[in-house]
Amino acid sequence: MARSYWLVNSNRSRVKRFIENKNNKDQFSKYMFVDSGKVTSTWGKEPPVMTTREELKKEVAREEWKKLIAQGWRRTEEVWTNKEG
Repeated sequence: MARSYWLVNSNRSRVKRFIENKNNKDQFSKYMFVDSGKVTSTWGKEPPVMTTREELKKEVAREEWKKLIAQGWRRTEEVWTNKEG
C-alpha cells in the first residue's frame, strides 16, 4: 500500500489525505489521490467520514498541500484504527 500523508485543519474538524495512485496507467505523469473528510467524533476515536476524492497530477497535489499549509492546516499522522485506501 502506498504511504499516505495527512493534513488537519486548525479546529480538527476536517482532514485531507494525500496518497500516490500506484495504479495509474499514465506512464508520463504521476498522480495523487486527495481525499477529503469530516471528523465526526472525538479526535482519534473513529475514522473520519471521507466525503470526496480527487485525482491530481503530483505537481498539482503539491501546490494544493502548500496552499492548505498557508491557510493554517497542519500535518498529522493517521490516528485512526482502520487503514483504507
